[in-house]
Amino acid sequence: MSKVTSLAREELVKPGAPGVVPGETARAEDYRLIMAIDRACRACVVWGAGYLEYDFGEHPMNPVRLDLTMRLANELGVLDRIDLREPEPATDEALQTVHSAEYLAAVRAASEDPGFLGFGLGSADNPVFPGMYHAAALIAGGSEQAARLLWAGAAEHTVNIAGGLHHAMPGAAAGFCVVNDVVLAIRTLLTEGAARVAYVDIDVHHGDGVQAAFYDDPRVLTVSVHQDPRTLFPGTGMAAETGSGDGVGTAVNLALPPGTGDNGWLRAFRAVVPGALAAFKPDVLVTQCGCDTHHEDPLADLALTVDGQRAAYAELHELAHSVAGGRWLAVGGGGYGVLRCVPRSWTHLLAEVTGFRIAPEAAIPQSWSDHLRARGIQGRLPQWMGEGREPDPQPWAPGGETWLDRSIAATRTACFPLLGLDPHDPRD
Repeated sequence: MSKVTSLAREELVKPGAPGVVPGETARAEDYRLIMAIDRACRACVVWGAGYLEYDFGEHPMNPVRLDLTMRLANELGVLDRIDLREPEPATDEALQTVHSAEYLAAVRAASEDPGFLGFGLGSADNPVFPGMYHAAALIAGGSEQAARLLWAGAAEHTVNIAGGLHHAMPGAAAGFCVVNDVVLAIRTLLTEGAARVAYVDIDVHHGDGVQAAFYDDPRVLTVSVHQDPRTLFPGTGMAAETGSGDGVGTAVNLALPPGTGDNGWLRAFRAVVPGALAAFKPDVLVTQCGCDTHHEDPLADLALTVDGQRAAYAELHELAHSVAGGRWLAVGGGGYGVLRCVPRSWTHLLAEVTGFRIAPEAAIPQSWSDHLRARGIQGRLPQWMGEGREPDPQPWAPGGETWLDRSIAATRTACFPLLGLDPHDPRD
């Protein structure tokens, strides 16, 4: 049983019937809880079953997380509001704008040779598998396609949840990432006519590959909010990394202490990201929405709930409209709680881009859980779309002495003057 609560601007929709009366007690499987926000948005998701072929085998990055996300979004009616497009693989020519020809040849060779070792491939993080080149090119092509659709005006918001492979470097695989689809998407936007692109990465790991690609490029602002790199892979992303050459001031890194939860994360985000984006004035916002910040994630040490992650997506959505004319391209990223975190979190992301949010008190459809049980899954499954938390962060103010406050101050001190902002003024 669940209690339907009345929230500002809610639209409670029961499939095939009038809206549920706010305050009514009903069986969750009888309705979908959908909260209409200020705007309904034209949303496009690039998705295909071929994404599931990006499969390292016995590995934390299990493609089932993508399948379960799309199943859950479908069961909750989210996909009814989305234009779905089939991805096409990126061409060799497109991939060579991101990676060296030598590295791409190595990926092709590794796709045919299970014993291949080199260029970061064949390691525990990046084991090789048959068809790897095509699988990686398909994900990269999906992000490239999302960029083209967005800039052409086919949708206000576009998504590729299989994307977000932000660690891949020009000449090497790294951190489960073979091809850097994010760099390809941003370069596509620049080629198509965007003068300034802002990239915000909320994965628990630093977005090092994207930062490296644009570190000296004044057209691209890279912002990464991540666990302190002194405690986590890839070991980069400190506040002092601010860009080089003509790009000085266009790299922003916010390193958070292990254990940071919903309120601390949102406090830090609000203290840095909106001000930096407003100062940069981008034409488009690209976000990497890794959900490995979750408190149950097996590979990292932040402590967000699904409710905190849902709030983060809402913040990004608002920023897309306030600083980038509504143009928002979102990709997935990390997230290794494949049953309890990723499907819920990214279903909230998909709902957010449509402008109709799924309420956290909505029940997980029984059909979704039955599918998992039929596949032999015995673990504890989620029952609700939220975890019963309501984030309530306190505003940042200068002078705080906690590790979190010192991290915020370090980032603002390093970056804000380069963006024409006052690091000590909380209004900036």
